[in-house]
Amino acid sequence: MTSATAPAVPTGRGTAAFGVRATARITASARAGGTILPVLDGDGPFELRRLRSRGSEARVCVVGAMSAPLGGDRLRIEAAVQQGAVLHVTTAAATLALRGPTTAPATYDVHLSVADHAELRWLPKPLISAAGSNLRQTWTIDLAPTARLVLREELALGRTGEPPGRVTTRLTVRRGGRVLLDQEADYGPGAVGWDSPAVLAHHRATGQILVVEPDCDAEPSTFQGLTDTSQDGLAALTPLAGPASLITAIAPDGLRLRHLLNTAHSTDLSR
Repeated sequence: MTSATAPAVPTGRGTAAFGVRATARITASARAGGTILPVLDGDGPFELRRLRSRGSEARVCVVGAMSAPLGGDRLRIEAAVQQGAVLHVTTAAATLALRGPTTAPATYDVHLSVADHAELRWLPKPLISAAGSNLRQTWTIDLAPTARLVLREELALGRTGEPPGRVTTRLTVRRGGRVLLDQEADYGPGAVGWDSPAVLAHHRATGQILVVEPDCDAEPSTFQGLTDTSQDGLAALTPLAGPASLITAIAPDGLRLRHLLNTAHSTDLSR
């Protein structure tokens, strides 16, 4: 009787049931009238690059070092903006959620904290939900009472000419320990009513901009519908406690979505 050694089990992407685990961490601190980055650490698909600063603002670009998120991946980004610091974060390209070698959903968790008299501008490129993908994304944001925030979130359901994947996203924002905003959205195959007239109808791009500006002395904004026709998309401005405002938009594609969001944001800032 002969014995054989079992083949080694591959690691990384080859272990389809497990996927990739990766965490990126950013810490911004105020120093000498500017902002430094004492922690800038990424692994797996996250490569973090310092960009040229602007005034007191430190700028970081998240670069995708590999295809992600795929089914089974567990991805996480943590960013802490300490007292008096100013941080701007963007991405080099859109994030593409793809079908993986496992049917398990991928998770993408973003945890942000902004201290008193600090500011965070989190402006990534869109998330694209490709056919067959399954992604669960969460945003957890903790703001001090005097913290400032601009957060943009954009989602394209499917690439050109293909159906979307499934994507569930949850956004929870707390200010001074109290809930400012808590919402969840579910799109794609298996989600109830996502393409009905009450939700997206024929549109395949959706997004929002959340602005928290405690120093604003203007009267709280009132709800406004910012477009007159649904053909090229719809946008609305909703006041929140804070003071804060939430701009939401839907559009046929990502280009028109970005135009709607930028126009609505400019309208809000000019009040």
